[in-house]
Amino acid sequence: MNQKLIYILEDDADVRALYGRELKAQKFEVQAFDTIKSFDAALLAQTPDLCILDLSLPDGDALMLLRDTVGQLNIPTIVVSGRGALGDRVLGLDFGADDYLVKPVNTIELAARARSLLRRVEKAQPRATASLGDKLKFGDWQVDFSTFELSYKDGTSEILSAADARLLKAFLGMPGKVLSREQLMDLYDQDGDGSFDRSIDAQVSRLRKKLKDTAKNPKLIRTVYGAGYMFTPQVEAVS
Repeated sequence: MNQKLIYILEDDADVRALYGRELKAQKFEVQAFDTIKSFDAALLAQTPDLCILDLSLPDGDALMLLRDTVGQLNIPTIVVSGRGALGDRVLGLDFGADDYLVKPVNTIELAARARSLLRRVEKAQPRATASLGDKLKFGDWQVDFSTFELSYKDGTSEILSAADARLLKAFLGMPGKVLSREQLMDLYDQDGDGSFDRSIDAQVSRLRKKLKDTAKNPKLIRTVYGAGYMFTPQVEAVS
């Protein structure tokens, strides 16, 4: 079985060593970096299976890296940061992090969350979208999951974050079926304690805004009260 490759971005040498030692003991392949520049260059050479990111680096704030480079490559990501305020945690998740831990962290827990995230990402790949391909059409929209580009009928487009792309892919994989919050939380809630329940509602709300949809008059994502959400349009492959 091939080892999963994890990239660590952390400027503290002692902390990098602690993370790396535990992850290697858990049979992961690890590469560690202390600057955004070196991390970004490594991404261009090889895409890892998972990233662990600190946010405050000597050469900048890794939030932009999380949203842009890491997000566009759709790499599962755990943020481990000293920024522990609620606003910081929400911002990290909104910028595409799959999990957010506040320092100091237990390295055994960090390794367990990495394993859990990788399992959840693998299990969350919708079978239907895989059979249809990367380019899909629904309603007035078209999405290309190979580039995360979401396009509207008027020709405008934008690049989705990794988190938004995974959520949309989950909906497109099961059109016409009710997805419970528990099912959707599998994409985001790493320890299964339900603490991200409200975050799922926020994720859906943000995706609705990107799709010009509303909760009061939904044309794409319908709230099924007491059950979850349903994606209503037909989904077609684009040749």
